[in-house]
Amino acid sequence: MGIDVFEIGVNFVKMIAIFLMMVQIVPLLVWVERRGSAYIQNRLGPNRVGPLGLMQLAADAVKFLTKEEFVPKRGYPFLFYAAPVVAMVPAALAFGAIPLSSPVMVEAFEWMGQHWGPYSFKFQGYEIGIGIVFVLGVSSLAAYGVLLAGYGSANKYALYGALRASAQTISYELAMGLSIVGVILLFNSFNFAEIVGAQSAPMNFMLFGKKVELAFLPNWGIFYQPLGAVLLFSAMFAEANRLPFDLPEAEGELVAGYHTEYSGFKFNMFFIGEYGHMLVASALMVTFFFGGYTLWPWLTPETVAKWFTGMSLTQTSLLTALVLHGVFLAKVVLFLWIFIWVRWTLPRFRYDQLMDLGWRTMLPWALFNTILTAVVILIMRHPWGA
Repeated sequence: MGIDVFEIGVNFVKMIAIFLMMVQIVPLLVWVERRGSAYIQNRLGPNRVGPLGLMQLAADAVKFLTKEEFVPKRGYPFLFYAAPVVAMVPAALAFGAIPLSSPVMVEAFEWMGQHWGPYSFKFQGYEIGIGIVFVLGVSSLAAYGVLLAGYGSANKYALYGALRASAQTISYELAMGLSIVGVILLFNSFNFAEIVGAQSAPMNFMLFGKKVELAFLPNWGIFYQPLGAVLLFSAMFAEANRLPFDLPEAEGELVAGYHTEYSGFKFNMFFIGEYGHMLVASALMVTFFFGGYTLWPWLTPETVAKWFTGMSLTQTSLLTALVLHGVFLAKVVLFLWIFIWVRWTLPRFRYDQLMDLGWRTMLPWALFNTILTAVVILIMRHPWGA
């Protein structure tokens, strides 16, 4: 957390702020989804409560907070109440570990008769050296929230949805994990910041032991791992229970699936968890394959810092971090819109199609991509004939 009271306090406030940012993005995404689906289907969408229906978000919040609390008569109260919390927390933990911008450097200063600093604050909730492993691990815990909801509700439709969710999560997590192994091999790191730093440069790679640089392309992971990017993004739809992989909900078959018995604030927590996983999925796509918070050659920590020449180190670092954070959010918003676009464009899979795609299509392709990447790296980095 830090070495003194000031650093500990700033890091604590930073974690709370990033969590609140994730929570506050959810109602905006709901509004965008409603307006976007209306546009796709050639209708108006919310337009009565406030300009462009924006006050509908406040109306929904009031509705969620004032609805009557309800527990099924034959349900298990502890499991029923714990499920929404377990569903929301993994997304918050995963999002907190992803770097949202460059670090903020604070010069040494004097305050209240004491000397403080210098400090380096990461623009993320907390930094874990093996951030990739941590994010994949905590994201997989969301399945427990769905299982608790299905079992704790004592409702057959909720239980069907929970069983589907557990099978779906296991099926697609294997392909999802393997899809990023190629990125780890290429950039030789489990650390998010190092992966982003490697992508904030022109494309460069080893060709039979010699370094080759292509100055007209950025060193983004998408150029090296297009198949891995497609597999990861597809698996993320299944992990977030979004169409066409929303079999655990499937309103046409299971009423509402695992959250059939939920309403009010508890239902809202499931909502936050689902959209939180969309946010994490989009952030991972940006971090692994699209340069993270950088946009070489125009927007990197070095080039943006030059805009603020003449300012103090603290001011320059803070303004640079804010600019690059805007770059990161712009990329994330693009992928969030793709999530929404796909939901209102593609039909839902049948359950047998869902399992077939996960085990017989995506998993073999992910294994193939991993082995191919390892072989190519071995061949290209070895100085053959030297």
